[in-house]
Amino acid sequence: MLRRRLLRLMADGAYTRDSSYITDRITTDGRDGWPVEAGRYRLVVARACPWANRAIIVRRLLGLEDAISMGVCGPTHDERSWTFDLDPGGRDPVLGIERVQEAYLARFPDYEKGITVPAVVDVPTGQVVTNDYPQITLDLSTQWRAHHRPGAPDLYPEGRRDEIDDVMAEVFRDVNDGVYRCGFATGQEAYETAYDRLFARLDLLSQRLERQRFLVGDTITEADVRLFTTLARFDAVYHGHFKANRHKLSELPVLWAYARDLFQTPGFGDTVDFGQIKRHYYVVHRSINPTGIVPSGPDPSGWTTPHGREALGGRPFGDGTPPASA
Repeated sequence: MLRRRLLRLMADGAYTRDSSYITDRITTDGRDGWPVEAGRYRLVVARACPWANRAIIVRRLLGLEDAISMGVCGPTHDERSWTFDLDPGGRDPVLGIERVQEAYLARFPDYEKGITVPAVVDVPTGQVVTNDYPQITLDLSTQWRAHHRPGAPDLYPEGRRDEIDDVMAEVFRDVNDGVYRCGFATGQEAYETAYDRLFARLDLLSQRLERQRFLVGDTITEADVRLFTTLARFDAVYHGHFKANRHKLSELPVLWAYARDLFQTPGFGDTVDFGQIKRHYYVVHRSINPTGIVPSGPDPSGWTTPHGREALGGRPFGDGTPPASA
């Protein structure tokens, strides 16, 4: 299912992301029939996936581990869906299922859209609630406040939401999705257009971050989370596998320092698994990498080197505190 949909979307040579998500929300007032309730929902993720990595980071920064459990799929999948092959017996220990697809079909027996992560599943019924990944993380910040840990940062401060939204829209269009439009383009012109937009945006982000430590204000926000998950995969995957190769991240001084600053911040680097990331892209995308060989490099040790961003000031967690050690 996943591959057939992708090929259909690439027919004109330019990759277009399928954005047909289940848009139900879990809210404090339960407006969609899904009220905030600690212990009721399970966040299903894959550490390889940048969209799921966002949710992993936000859940950890906000201290929602006790309120929302997390099921982790393996780094690869087939045409049907992601699988729980990392768990004993290949089944999620809470949901009791082998494939994420089972939670989708439990709610929609004729479901024909993409089976994606992250997804939030209602544990009592085993039914998927939502896979609307941009909204999931915003709702963790705004709807689950009663369950945030003491000292949790405000990742989506009300007074700066317009600016955060604007930055996130640019980052998504040209960077988060831009690397995919480079990698999955089937025409030279489509690829070059995506390539040019990607690196033009990275240049603008470098200029912005040259004078301030974080994307919006002097603390970490949702915008930083969304940019980080792409930067974390850039040299390991996107530079070579997706042909986004004007420069490596490690050759872009400002962005490389910014990415290392976040990586070394509790809640970011401790959610990243470079082995699973590489295995996902290089094994699953056989149209790009027919041999399925996973590269041994790059050496990840550079991520822990000094970054010097403290000189710009800023307080990563604002008036709050870092999450406890993972």
